[in-house]
Amino acid sequence: MADHNALPLIVLAEKFASLPGIGMKTAQRLAYYVMSMEDEAVEEFAKALTDAKRNVHSCKCCQNLTEREICPICSAEERDKGIICVVETPKDVTAFERTREYNGVYHVLHGLISPMDNVTPDKIRVKELLSRISQGNIKEVIMATNPTVEGDATAMYIAGLLKPLGIKVTRLAFGLPVGGILEYADEVTLYKALENRNTM
Repeated sequence: MADHNALPLIVLAEKFASLPGIGMKTAQRLAYYVMSMEDEAVEEFAKALTDAKRNVHSCKCCQNLTEREICPICSAEERDKGIICVVETPKDVTAFERTREYNGVYHVLHGLISPMDNVTPDKIRVKELLSRISQGNIKEVIMATNPTVEGDATAMYIAGLLKPLGIKVTRLAFGLPVGGILEYADEVTLYKALENRNTM
């Protein structure tokens, strides 16, 4: 922003610009919009940010984001706890839940293995997945990482760890486009990919 703007406004725009997918022009529009909001609305907005950051954490079981100790999916009695769908991010859980067809549980890795970005298996939630599986009663693990180099590498790595344990490991049948992102897949495509998953 130009030098004639007030410093707090410049700082606010820079904070918005630090968010993914927000360029400086959009950040400036957001900053100016905040200035036009009522004081009460700004305080509610700030409170929503701090409340989310303070109260939302990882589920002790699946690592999805929740405000409870165990998330509603893991604690639901009607879910099939013997099937675990492994995804990269909490947004992917939301994508699967939109299909209303999957009745198992999830495990969120919070990232993918990427040596070029210095992301090794110990930096994502693989250890927590293995701990869950060691407790027994798991029939199938569905690798639902995105069909990218990192997604495939992560799926193969985890499959390699699980196969000696005699656990069925499947991969989504990607009618999803290679290089596509689960978050943007429509419900029918995602359901078909889930339905036609392959053994790894």
